[in-house]
Parts: sequence; C-alpha cells; structure tokens
Amino acid sequence: MSDPVRAALLRKLDTDAEPAIAFLQGFLQSRSANPPGDTTQAADHITDFLTESGAPWRIAAAHPHLPNILGSFEGSRPGRHLVLNGHIDVFPPIDDTGWSGERRDGMLFGRGASDMKAGTAAGIITYAWLHAIRDQLAGRLTLTAVSDEQTGGKWGTKFLFDMHRDEVLGDCCLNGEPSGLNNVRFMEKGTRRYIITVLAPGGHGGYPHLSRNPNKIMAAITAELDAKLHMRPANLPSNVAGYLTTPAAVATLEAGMGPGAAEVVRRMTFNPGVIHGGLKVNQIPHACVMEIDIRIPVGIDYDRVHDEVAAICRAHDAGFELVEAHSYPGSMADPDGEMMHIIQDNAEAATGARPVPMSSLGGSDSRYWRWANIPAYLYGPSPVSMGRIDERVTEREYLAVLRVHLLSAYDYLTRS
Repeated sequence: MSDPVRAALLRKLDTDAEPAIAFLQGFLQSRSANPPGDTTQAADHITDFLTESGAPWRIAAAHPHLPNILGSFEGSRPGRHLVLNGHIDVFPPIDDTGWSGERRDGMLFGRGASDMKAGTAAGIITYAWLHAIRDQLAGRLTLTAVSDEQTGGKWGTKFLFDMHRDEVLGDCCLNGEPSGLNNVRFMEKGTRRYIITVLAPGGHGGYPHLSRNPNKIMAAITAELDAKLHMRPANLPSNVAGYLTTPAAVATLEAGMGPGAAEVVRRMTFNPGVIHGGLKVNQIPHACVMEIDIRIPVGIDYDRVHDEVAAICRAHDAGFELVEAHSYPGSMADPDGEMMHIIQDNAEAATGARPVPMSSLGGSDSRYWRWANIPAYLYGPSPVSMGRIDERVTEREYLAVLRVHLLSAYDYLTRS
C-alpha cells in the first residue's frame, strides 16, 4: 500500500533540493575549525535555519564557544526514540579558501564537506522537515549537533551523555559521518594512545660509555611494538567476520579506502606518529619522546594491550615513562539490526545499489551510544577527500545522504 506522507517527502526532496544545497554551502562558509574550537558562527547558521523552520532547539554547552545544539520533539502517538547525531567542528583548513563553500562542476568544496558537514546537514534538515509532519509520526526525534568531536568529544557528545543522558540516549542513533554511499558502518575500532619518554644523562657523541642513548632505546621499543602488535588479527564474532569478509564487502572497502583496507579493518595497527629526540648530531640525547597510536578492533582484549605496551617498554628501559593520552575501546552494533536494513533499503532505492555492512577504520561519536547498548549506524558521503586541501562532496551524494536519512528516520518512527 502506498504511503502518501512518504510520497510527499520524496517530492519535497526534489522541490527543495536547491535550498538544501544552499544550507550546506552556508554551513561550509561558517568557520568552525577545531582546534582552536570556536564553532559559534556555524552554530548560528544552524539555529537560524531551525528557527526559520519552526523546529525546537536549545544550546547545551560547557563553554560558550563550544555550543552543542540539542533539539527534540514528540510525534502524535507513543513510539520509539531516534537520535540524529553529527558534529559541527572540522579540521583546520590549509588556508582561507577552506571556507569558500565553492560550488563548481556539481560539487561543493570546503573544509568539512566530507567530514562531516554534509552528513550533519542531512541530519539537521531531516529533523526540521520531520518536525513539520510530526503529527504523522510516533515516538520522539532528537537532534544532537555537537561542537567537539575532532579533539575527542569531551565537550560535545560526551558532555551531552554526562549532563543530559536521558534526553540523548534514545533507542537508536543515526549518524552522517563519511562512509561512502556503498556501505553502512556498524562498528569501529578502539584506540590506545601513549606518550613514551626515555631519559638519560646525555653528553658528547664521542663518549657513549658515559650515557645510554635514548634514541637507540626508543628505536628498540618501536621495533618490538611493531613486531608484536601491528597487524595482529582480531577474534571477531562469527556473524561480524562473515559480513566483513564477503567478496562484496572486501571490494567495497578497498574501492573506497585502497588495496589492503579489508585486511586492516580486521587487525590491530600500530603507528609511531611522533618521535622527538636529540638537539645536535654529535650529542647523545638526554631524552627521546614518542607518541603512538594503536587501533584495536573488537575481538582483541583492550586491557591486555595496555599491559603489553608497558611490558615491552619496561624490557628495554627500567626508567621509562608511559602516559596514556586520548583512548577508548571499540564498539559495534548488530550488523543485522532493523535500522541497518532500513538504511540499506532506502540507500538501494536512492542509488540503485545495496550498501554492505562495514566497519570504520577511524572513530566517531557513535561509540557513546554503542557503549550504552544502543544501536548506532553511520551513513554518509565518501571519506576519500576528508582533510585534504580540496575536500569536497558531490551534490548527488549529499542529496542521496539526505534522502536516506530523511526516509530512514521516517520509516523508523512510523513502524511499530
């Protein structure tokens, strides 16, 4: 049986495509680099749109320059609670052209076009358009557009969970982080990040008998961490492993993220991202400092990794210092869950191809819901250009993401 309300939403996607593109263009032109983190200009762009649309909103913030936009409304009858989540903050651009919002050749350019202003815009417009037909919906729809994701989320989604948990928990979360139109993300790795320091008296390079060399010690630590941690396979749950190893999943992941990505997604990785040691070539350094990033998939003991890192450092240097930086465990939702199928159905109708369930290689705020046993799924534009000088999103994929979010939210809130 045809659904006239759903049909009207499809018509609105066609008739209001230009205003939707204009909203994203203005969003891209609104500065919100993090660091330094001031997102007030971009937040004003969003709240002006919501006010004009008549959709309710308020600011929930720990700091005035980091506003989190929180909005919610009820349908006309009891039902489930869906939360739309996206972030306002973006990587710093290379220069001011990053705020151009240029529209050219069917594309929109600017910092955050991929990560993740296009996906956040899709959630914001979905929230506003569904508010206009709230009498046709069951349950509750909540919007969370946060200002701190790029630097860990302490003042963004984590703040909302700490201070407004009952309002933002919901029964399901839909997020627009970049994924690519051909997949839906249901899982992501955790991370352990450390700052390792090795100290020594140091001295003249010709007198190695008077001081050990921290650079040599750190090189040995690095080599052993790499040998014992990098590309260790995860013991994934059988249903998850099955989804990630199908020929379609492998082809999809490697088409979007390069050859080898399908292997990496199922394994732990070790990256020594920053190493500092020494002041002059003919000196023995007095210190060497290394910052490392370890990505840990579901299926590897998260706590054991910490013990292994400490043991490896200790074996090479009794006086090392190990400080843990921003770290968090992995998370996953059911790859066969209801919202997964809703998104797949709507994406297939929009693009002609059914997206496959997939794991992220990076992190997102979806983890906060998954840690609370609330299913959270990501569907957004291509991640390939995120962070690049020519970061961009095509109008076609942006409108496809908007369509999928709008219809998936509608379907979720109208099904029993």
